[in-house]
Amino acid sequence: MAIENNYESLKGTEQLKIDPPVAFSRYDITMLAGSKNTRGDRLADLNWLQVTEVMQSCATALLPIGAAAKQHGPHLPMQTDYLQAEWLVDLLIQKLNVLAWPTLTYGYYPAFVDYSGSCNIERDTFIQTVISILETMQHAGAQACAIVNTGISTIEPLEQAIEQSAMNSSCQLINVYSGQRYRAAVDKVIENQQGGHANEEETSIMLAIHPQRVHMELASPGLLTEKTAGPFNRSDPAKANYSPNGVDGDPRRASAAKGHALIEAMLEDICKQLGSP
Repeated sequence: MAIENNYESLKGTEQLKIDPPVAFSRYDITMLAGSKNTRGDRLADLNWLQVTEVMQSCATALLPIGAAAKQHGPHLPMQTDYLQAEWLVDLLIQKLNVLAWPTLTYGYYPAFVDYSGSCNIERDTFIQTVISILETMQHAGAQACAIVNTGISTIEPLEQAIEQSAMNSSCQLINVYSGQRYRAAVDKVIENQQGGHANEEETSIMLAIHPQRVHMELASPGLLTEKTAGPFNRSDPAKANYSPNGVDGDPRRASAAKGHALIEAMLEDICKQLGSP
């Protein structure tokens, strides 16, 4: 596979320890997506007549989910999930006939409310918000829709939103960290798979797509025991899920090269789920 070849060719070389890491350019995005022409669009860039025309072309309506106000430790920005979602949308509209709705940046993220600025919408409110958006997609003429989800706590509410919606058209939930190719890439390139938040895996992705927003000098281990049910806490070591820096795992071995392998696999999984060869 391309993922294996890319990683093996870098293994043991200085390139695997890119410092500073290099972000993908727009040219790289186009080439990785496999097309020099944009096949999809962003809803926000069109007028309503153009939206009607795009929907009549049988474009898949996409709803990206990516938090813009959720802590990711001291070394990653609050908008880490949002940046990942937007980067994926850039790739998908290069490759596929999709119409991407604006990324939903607020959602059900109860685990992080102990950290300043982290926002959480109540589960039922989040579900009803997503249902309303799905219904606007159907009203616009969407024959198929997909939710591209960069969260974990959002999975179950999104499943409920799809189930409870009155959609006549098909709608699928794509959880970007769950794909077969992606999980295989994680097993291959991530050295420390402990934890699941602002860890080596997530930090590597950010080093690949937005290295200027990553502060590796601030990266340090956080929660290193198995997380139990409930929120993280930043102030009481006697309570469960104590993580004063908000990290779950150890991000210090993250690299852009690892991130490139992960996002290439992630994109392949998403395209397959959306019906692209």
